[in-house]
Amino acid sequence: MDFKNKVVWVTGASSGIGEALVKQLAKREALIVLSSRNKKELERVKVEAGLNDSNSYILPLDLEDYHQVPKSVPLALKKWGRVDVLINNGGVSQRDLAENSKIEVTEKLMNINFFGTVALTMALYPHFKSRKSGVVAVVSSVAGKVGTRMRSSYCASKHALHGYFDSLRAEAYHDGIQVTLMCPGFIKTKISINALLGSGKSQGSMDDAQANGLDVDITAKKMLDAIAAGKDEVIISGIKERFAAFLKRFAPALLSRLLRNAKVT
Repeated sequence: MDFKNKVVWVTGASSGIGEALVKQLAKREALIVLSSRNKKELERVKVEAGLNDSNSYILPLDLEDYHQVPKSVPLALKKWGRVDVLINNGGVSQRDLAENSKIEVTEKLMNINFFGTVALTMALYPHFKSRKSGVVAVVSSVAGKVGTRMRSSYCASKHALHGYFDSLRAEAYHDGIQVTLMCPGFIKTKISINALLGSGKSQGSMDDAQANGLDVDITAKKMLDAIAAGKDEVIISGIKERFAAFLKRFAPALLSRLLRNAKVT
């Protein structure tokens, strides 16, 4: 698929992978809907990506308030009359032990990472179905395949995405809709700075693993290449995360032992 003149909706577009996706899409001459809670940061990304009002549309959106999310779909469709690709990238991470984490924090992670993503996808789904075309891309994580310490609720939200969108893919095939799951490992973004502690506060610091992660622009490029190639799923990570995913499938008991003391920050 060529992204030129395709309408691509990116959530979590104000920073990190979402920002990098917008900038890569701008280079590929896509028409871009930028969404996140932070309108000011969306405006910054728009300017830095070299976009203007003719090839971009800023649509603030709060995934946590997932009951209100469907209201954004008519606004997105009004701009160009269609959406060709939805990239569900918005999300938040976690950095705390399960025993220290309030249930409200787990609820927040699930609302943003899972329910908000599902609500937006299914609000847009009838549009894709009516056109017998469309792409639903979901930025999950290697944590959607492997559970690790300090990430219990985050991993749960990402595992939930895999269960839901693997199922949706089987259904969507008959409607001419592509579903692609993208699983990054440690990527050099601010995700660990914004990650939630068990109290609900942000961690406020960069993890060593995150600081030494893959380049975010290269990651975004690989994600778009995977969407363009029509892949069902892709892992974009360093060798350790790939090895963990391999062990989860073929030697889960060994992985379980290794993860007990693995450095995950």
